[in-house]
Amino acid sequence: MKKRMLILEDGTIFEGIAFGSDAASIGETIFTTGMTGYQETISNPSGCGQIIVMTYPLIGNYGINRDDYESIEPVASGIVVRELEDEPSNFRSGMTLHELLTLKGIPGIQEIDTRKLTRLLRNKGPLKGILTAAGEEVNVEETIAEAANYTLPTDLVARVSTKKSYASPGSEERVVLIDYGMKHGILRELNKRDCDVIVVPYNTSTKDILSLFPDGIVLSNGPGNPEDVEGAVVTIKELLGKAPIFGIGLGHQLLALACGARTVKLKNGHYGGNHPVKDLATGRTELTSQGHSYAVVEASLEGTNLEITHRALNDSSIEGIKSTEYEAFSVQFHPEASPGPEDSNHLFDRFTDSMKTSSRKENFNA
Repeated sequence: MKKRMLILEDGTIFEGIAFGSDAASIGETIFTTGMTGYQETISNPSGCGQIIVMTYPLIGNYGINRDDYESIEPVASGIVVRELEDEPSNFRSGMTLHELLTLKGIPGIQEIDTRKLTRLLRNKGPLKGILTAAGEEVNVEETIAEAANYTLPTDLVARVSTKKSYASPGSEERVVLIDYGMKHGILRELNKRDCDVIVVPYNTSTKDILSLFPDGIVLSNGPGNPEDVEGAVVTIKELLGKAPIFGIGLGHQLLALACGARTVKLKNGHYGGNHPVKDLATGRTELTSQGHSYAVVEASLEGTNLEITHRALNDSSIEGIKSTEYEAFSVQFHPEASPGPEDSNHLFDRFTDSMKTSSRKENFNA
């Protein structure tokens, strides 16, 4: 078995056993707390540029199947696990996790102390790291310096967004889904409601979006810093009032920026399928699936048309907002789950209901 090292920017080194691709990689190291759903997590486009640490100790035990992908091409920079199961037991399994990562060019490392690594990331925040072969040929000091000097990419959304528009036909309301790194689960939920969905690239112009005559607009999830998504804030500003808008994940942050609020990078991002969120209107607590490093700054809502609708119970950060001026709302978490609980799936019904009752025709005629 080949040895591999995870070398972090603070000089911490973990040595373990390699699996997946033989390629070296660099990225931002984060941890996710989900006990299941590793296939969805790895294939979530929001993980672009990240080395993902699985806190649950046994990964790979049910293999990889054809149904649980959240994108066709996984884009994570690397996977870190305590123990890899290479003989999965599940009737749906079509290949092992090792085989998938080898096929997709993603390196992994196993048999390291993921508890120690998680505590380190919890205390220091996400750290830039490099997955590389272990051995005398590796200059550790140079590798540490390379990790420390690494600049996180600003084009992550451009990397994962669709390059061409495409349709997922339905017979009900027309939805234009702006793809900033869309999980397939969002599209599935809209399809379940028979929406006529057109998925468009992240940099599609306002004119082109409105030429599709949308009954509603969805701003998808995606990776990275919302301030790096060139042109998105201007486009969303121009779309406000033209049709109901529903933002998810990165789309939530972009809606906030478009309405004049600010975002900030969290010391500890939210990753996993067990994050409690309170709906302030109903008082109901829902368990949610999350995967983000940025959040809306509460103080920046003053003077905007936004009000808070959902709040995280672990750290009190903002998890949902709505506009008091336009038909627009958004949530930081994933109501489509995939993986995770489906407590907040009803938000898709709220969105489709808003399209049925919207005053969009008057707005288009104005």
